[in-house]
Amino acid sequence: MGLKFYLTCFAFLFIAPKITNAQYYGLCFTGHETIQEKRTGLDLSAADPLCFNNTFELSFDFSFMTGHTDYFGYIFRIVDQEKRNIDLIYDKSLEAKNHLKLVIGDKMSNIEFDIKLDKLFKNWYNIKLKFDQENQELILTADGKVYREKIPLKKNCYRISFGANNYKEHEVKDVPPMKIKEIKITEDDKLTHHWPLNEYTGLIATEKIKGKNAGVINPNWIRKMHIEWELVKSANVAGSASVAFDADREQVFVVTEKSLQTYDVKTEKTSIVDYKSGLQPMLYGNQSIYQNEPGLLNFYVDFSLMSGFNFSNNTWNSKYTGENVPTNFWHLNKFYSSADNSLYFIGGYGHYNYKRDVQRYHFKDKKLSTVKTSGDFTPRYLAALGATKNGAYILGGYGSTTGQQILNPKNLYDLSFYDVEHKTFKKLFELNPGEEEFAFANSLVIDEKEQSYYALTFVNHIFNSSLAMIKGSLKNPSYEFVGSRIPYTFHDISSFADLYYCKVSKKFVAVLLYYDQKANTSSVKIYTLHAPPEIQQAAHNIPSHFRVNWDMVISGVILLVIMYLVYKRIQNRKTLHVSSVKEQAINIQEPEPVNIKQEITDIPDDIRNTMFLFGDLQLFDRKGKDITKLFTPVIKELFLLILLFTIRWGRGVSSEKLEEILWADKSVGSARNNRSVSIAKLKLLLESMDSCEVSKETGYWKMLIDYDKIRIDYKEYLNIVKSKTDITKIKIMALTKIVSRGGFLSNAEYSWLDPLKYEISNEIIDTYLHMAASMKISDDPEFLISLADCVFNFDPVNEEAMAIKCQALVFLGKHSLAKSIFENFNKEYKAIYAESFNKTFQEILG
Repeated sequence: MGLKFYLTCFAFLFIAPKITNAQYYGLCFTGHETIQEKRTGLDLSAADPLCFNNTFELSFDFSFMTGHTDYFGYIFRIVDQEKRNIDLIYDKSLEAKNHLKLVIGDKMSNIEFDIKLDKLFKNWYNIKLKFDQENQELILTADGKVYREKIPLKKNCYRISFGANNYKEHEVKDVPPMKIKEIKITEDDKLTHHWPLNEYTGLIATEKIKGKNAGVINPNWIRKMHIEWELVKSANVAGSASVAFDADREQVFVVTEKSLQTYDVKTEKTSIVDYKSGLQPMLYGNQSIYQNEPGLLNFYVDFSLMSGFNFSNNTWNSKYTGENVPTNFWHLNKFYSSADNSLYFIGGYGHYNYKRDVQRYHFKDKKLSTVKTSGDFTPRYLAALGATKNGAYILGGYGSTTGQQILNPKNLYDLSFYDVEHKTFKKLFELNPGEEEFAFANSLVIDEKEQSYYALTFVNHIFNSSLAMIKGSLKNPSYEFVGSRIPYTFHDISSFADLYYCKVSKKFVAVLLYYDQKANTSSVKIYTLHAPPEIQQAAHNIPSHFRVNWDMVISGVILLVIMYLVYKRIQNRKTLHVSSVKEQAINIQEPEPVNIKQEITDIPDDIRNTMFLFGDLQLFDRKGKDITKLFTPVIKELFLLILLFTIRWGRGVSSEKLEEILWADKSVGSARNNRSVSIAKLKLLLESMDSCEVSKETGYWKMLIDYDKIRIDYKEYLNIVKSKTDITKIKIMALTKIVSRGGFLSNAEYSWLDPLKYEISNEIIDTYLHMAASMKISDDPEFLISLADCVFNFDPVNEEAMAIKCQALVFLGKHSLAKSIFENFNKEYKAIYAESFNKTFQEILG
């Protein structure tokens, strides 16, 4: 470790937050919903065919998009030099038991399997196809299961495409609405090609290892969906229109004079119904709101006018018949309170005055009244409001301390909370706008559990403005710009913008209105953006709002100083003790060869603060008491999800992922409630163990574990197998001791766990065989026999293990036993593969 190491650590303090942001990527494929020329295709061999001399494997992550009716089509097509095609297709026919099928040439292979559509909608699945030249077979791995098909293979070059392609004689236009990412090719278990598909735009998919970039036609990049707002509806309607949002059905209502237009976010379709109650005059400055209980309402505060829409007969229950007088409460904020069954209106602007009024419309009395409030709240309009159970957050706006337009009006950036019960305003903090002043669209999207919010901002002193979304904290003034900008024509009272969020579709919705008073028409534009939005500073074309976090800088400097001092102290110790180490070294001897299975039973375990994941799951608390039985099935699966996502992948697991796996049959609200209760129970159970707790500091659920105090056999296992080049007999003994309890979570049957179980089994086999390959039979034949037996525990027909055992037995003079082992292997092999093993006993012995 030198100066470069410490500088790298220091830089990582600032770079790391950016690295973790780009989680959502891949390529979406447009299929039957559009014409053939516009369907998506990815050609890995766009420049040249991909050639392989040995066994190779293609792998990729795969899922389906929701909201489509036709999922038939080609996931991939592989064509060799002899023009033989190998295709993975999705067969949508109802009579098909297995919908995913491998086709070779013009015939169905024996490989077919099924992954339910609802699972493909929610999760990514890894699919691998190995071209095993040694055994002359295709091996497909999917959803934790392995399928084999004998096929003649040789050194060959291939054209490989996903979705649509224009290959001569092998053209494909039947494309399912799928998503693909993380395409990898390994040759002889060495990664040779990698296409992450994490592009934002363009017709090229970058290959990271050899530069063999892939070509893309009609791409739909997932990252782009999390950065760029998409215009999904644009229309001109009669009168001064207003908008409302049904969060449960994910529908945007555009209320016009003649009709109600409903845009469905899930189906991306618009329905229009004319009012049977006749023309509904929309007063200049009216607004609308939707709540499940009162329904769709259109209101005009100045005249205490509140009209309700009846969806069963398409009529309004009242209408205004007087003169169209401009409102005195432009751009007011509103929210519904279920606590007192009332609609609240806050602020606004009219007749050269900014308002701080809080007005309440009580549905039972059908009366509008002014609420007497306390607390500091500056008169304003152009603020953003987000409702909660007990009140509402109000962010920013434009106004003045006196309320008068002529007395120093300015942009406001305070976040306040209005408490319905106590009728009080409480100022929480102020944002720092940076160099560019801005105001806000009408609504905040509040996430109380994450203690964050989203808001649309815009520069309010220019006509050709634009909307930019920020994500901020409810705890402190920090915020960041996310997503791209939306063009926004801002002409004060003629313009209106609002922001909504669809929990099921996971999309933000921005609605823009512009009223042309002369033509008496409104322009309506609806945009959507996939959540979570990605930080895209370059797309904003605005000054950076990055501010140095001095706490982080100071902490980083202190940390680096400590690391440096520790480093120097270690170096000094090494210098002082080098001679004694050399003297001791001459007495160190290689341990005598021992039988692995004998060794693993010699040392008793201290089971306090221990987690066993191999064999049956077992947890022992700080006193050595088995607490496993205290875990209900749901708590047990929740615990394993968080633990394994922490240890194996490091990042932890998101709330959404937990809800998808554990509570997929529940509503969003119910799933979150179940998650909160289960997490609380899990935390309580883990209190009986030292230095082990559940945390969500990074935004993901993780286990905070001190491995010096908590023993986890899976963690020990990973430390052993992570470097096969450094495997020793002692490590092999430690590995065998771990796996002697049984397979990894042998009695846990979870679909999400199957790929990890398969991975671990392969790693264990590879580790044993790597150790065996590093030795000669004459070195230690008994030890090699034990290694082979360990492999057989995970793969009873492993050819390499059988050969090692037979050769070792022959070396020891046990020819009959070796022959018996070979014959038993043949029987087992034939029982599994329905064919005889293709080598003789003499060929095995070499």
